[in-house]
Amino acid sequence: MKTTFSVLFYPRGNDVDNEGEAPVYARITVNGKRGEFSIKRKVPLAKWNASAGKMKGTTQKVRELNAYMDKIRYRIYQIYESLLNSNDPISADLIKNIFLGKTDKEKMLLKIFQDHNDKIAQLVGKEYAPGTIERYCTAKKHVEAYIKKEYKVADIPIKKVDHAFIDGFEYYLKTERDCAHNTAVKYITNFKKIVRIAFANDWIQKDPFLHWKGRLKIVDREFLTESEIQQMWEKEISNARLDQVKDIFLFSCFTGLAYSDVKKLSNDNVVLGIDGEKWIKIKRSKTDTRSNIPILPSAQAIIDKYAEHPAVLNGDRLLPVLSNQKMNAYLKEIADLCGINKNLTYHLARHTFATTVTLTNGVSIESVSKMLGHKSLKTTQHYAKILDRKVSDDMKMLRKRLNFNS
Repeated sequence: MKTTFSVLFYPRGNDVDNEGEAPVYARITVNGKRGEFSIKRKVPLAKWNASAGKMKGTTQKVRELNAYMDKIRYRIYQIYESLLNSNDPISADLIKNIFLGKTDKEKMLLKIFQDHNDKIAQLVGKEYAPGTIERYCTAKKHVEAYIKKEYKVADIPIKKVDHAFIDGFEYYLKTERDCAHNTAVKYITNFKKIVRIAFANDWIQKDPFLHWKGRLKIVDREFLTESEIQQMWEKEISNARLDQVKDIFLFSCFTGLAYSDVKKLSNDNVVLGIDGEKWIKIKRSKTDTRSNIPILPSAQAIIDKYAEHPAVLNGDRLLPVLSNQKMNAYLKEIADLCGINKNLTYHLARHTFATTVTLTNGVSIESVSKMLGHKSLKTTQHYAKILDRKVSDDMKMLRKRLNFNS
């Protein structure tokens, strides 16, 4: 739609002073809607030329006032052209406020991001897990680094974020930061929330993520086989700290609990189930969903082993869990000691529970999903696909063995 725009000056006749002078106002009209303001000057009504929108005469005072109004008109037209060229929404009040210097400062991207992160940090433990704020803080650092590299500034207005910015950021993550595809998509998804906040607050007029599709690639997750679990279980490790990490890792292999959930386990989480056996009942830190897990004998043996550990006796914890960073560092050593040629991380224990411990042994996918605390069965079905691939590989080996024609 074509924008109609005009500027005129007029004296306000109903506000004449004792000397017969009236204040002069500027009127901006955009698409039939007006915005007016006083130019802080007065004129004698008798000397006003209504058709020209100027004062009559050639005196110095007249020339100065007419020149002053011309400057105002020129500045208003500059503001109008600027808004037109940037495709920003145009209104009479907006032009007036920009001229008068009453507009809010531009909303800056990183400032919005930091405000969001500050609010999330206040809700950790109430609505969000600690890992959530960590991810948003890391995403903000990546966005900040990208802006400095690409735009050579400390921050940019949120309205400057467009589809090209998003594509450039994704390329930056995959090249400069060496992020895998899925990792890059997750960081961009965190960033997407910030942009959506700006869109919801009308700080931007168009959602730049409208045509962005962040599809995660299916990744085959590693897990321990039954023989590898047996190797680790039977391995005697003289170093007490490594032995402790090994046991707690195995505990997650037999329960499917993530690191953050094992760390916060207390005796209150161990209850008698409907079958009269001990169960772990806990709300997952990541998703706030309930996990109900029967305690297998191997898991109970580990609980019993550390019942007298000082960290358990002196605290409200079921097991003496080290920091996630230390656990993962020690697991590399444990893998070497046990002869396991896999990238052992703590989260691999959860995958092991889902595949080798449960699904492989005939536990239904619905039960596994419930124990893992998944919100959707689709999340659990990925483990079944992994097993299908393993079945396929095993059958290939069998075909070779049973190939009687060779």
